[in-house]
Amino acid sequence: MPGCPFRFERNPDGTPVFEDFAKRNVKVGDYYLYGTCDGILEYVTQDGELIRVGLEVKSKQTTSARTSLHSMREPEEKHVKQCVAYSKMYEVDHYVILYVNASKKAWVYAEGDYAKNPDIRAFGVTITEDARTELFARLAEINDAIKSEVPPPLDLENWTFNNFKTACALSVTDEEVDELNRKVSRMKRSSLPEFKKRQYVEALEFIEKVREGEAK
Repeated sequence: MPGCPFRFERNPDGTPVFEDFAKRNVKVGDYYLYGTCDGILEYVTQDGELIRVGLEVKSKQTTSARTSLHSMREPEEKHVKQCVAYSKMYEVDHYVILYVNASKKAWVYAEGDYAKNPDIRAFGVTITEDARTELFARLAEINDAIKSEVPPPLDLENWTFNNFKTACALSVTDEEVDELNRKVSRMKRSSLPEFKKRQYVEALEFIEKVREGEAK
């Protein structure tokens, strides 16, 4: 498109560096990062400089408020970390995280209302070497835990997308459940959004319910 500052980078065969055309398998230490980003773009500055920029698209659909100017002031931390990993895989230092909200506040907006509740938000992120070091150190810890068969503490923050909920609930010790109860109590008193607090509470309730059923 003439005048458009962004275009998709191309693979040697002419396909765009986009989703399945962008799969990579990159070694980091003694493990590999395998997957695909949403895309790698080429950005042309006003001075004609070409800058490679990663693109990550995220959907929201629970409520229109998720992408409002009040509720979303920066990209979610887990999405930034995802981009940090991709920055290593694709050798890019800049990323655009684009949020698209399928939930609308109304069919017709009052004047100025849409500006406060847009359904599309974009954030630019510059990836630093310190961010990469921190993330890969954490991944190395997980890799070591797999090798030693000693699991890390159970993470309730990402419980929704945990595909092994029942196994996790049955494998934690009573002491670990006590610690989870203390953590959830702290979360309930924190300034986290209500939906975040609810995730912690529901995760703990599931764990305790599964363990009670097993005990019977």
